[in-house]
Amino acid sequence: MTEPALELDKVTMRFGGVTALREVDLTVADGEIAALIGPNGAGKTTVFNVVTGVFRPTEGAVRFRGRRIDRMKRFRIAKSGVARTFQNIRLFANMSALENVMVGADAHHRTGAVGAALGLPWHYREEKQGRAVAAELLEFVGISARSGETAKNLPYGDQRRLEIARALATEPKLLLLDEPAAGMNPAEKRSLQDLIRRIRDTGRTVLLIEHDMGVVMDLSDHITVLDFGQKIAEGLPREVRANAKVIEAYLGAPADAS
Repeated sequence: MTEPALELDKVTMRFGGVTALREVDLTVADGEIAALIGPNGAGKTTVFNVVTGVFRPTEGAVRFRGRRIDRMKRFRIAKSGVARTFQNIRLFANMSALENVMVGADAHHRTGAVGAALGLPWHYREEKQGRAVAAELLEFVGISARSGETAKNLPYGDQRRLEIARALATEPKLLLLDEPAAGMNPAEKRSLQDLIRRIRDTGRTVLLIEHDMGVVMDLSDHITVLDFGQKIAEGLPREVRANAKVIEAYLGAPADAS
């Protein structure tokens, strides 16, 4: 058996008197597409923030491929192979699509501002390499024709794809997608699902938060459900779909209520 890609072990996150997560256990197997779902305010994005080092959990542990990461700095977590996108798109609005992805590629460059200022040869080699990687990723996500366009001028769906390309440029082993299908039309959602499957097929693990249950059920290998910061269910899509606690959390009434 291989190590799980991601493990949360009884993770609790408190903000003053508010408990956002309460003893959450979560396991994401290596190479799968997993979903984290639940009503608004269930704690889903808090899980992402804990995994990526935005928050340090009050209690519990987070492990990535067997290595504990919940006390690591955010850039160390990213360098170890964890990347994410955001519910609200966060691009460099006035930079081109290609430049946005190159920013992601910079995460693994050895030279920085000093190398650029001094005009060191390896800086130019890395910049050239980063540009090539960025171009390949724009092709991979399907927006290579827009590489020179300013990010803020791209259609909404292409901005979503651009953010995914930038995250992939950091060479992640685990990709966290926060509501990637939000605001997309049905055709865009189908295309997005194909893209996420292709990302998985490159050997990466994907964990997504998504409110569109059609996308979740079609795409996911495994689903975990949160409600009020606690895990209430997990399993295969067909198991979660039929779970009475999940139905109650979403509909606000017991499954057998008239």
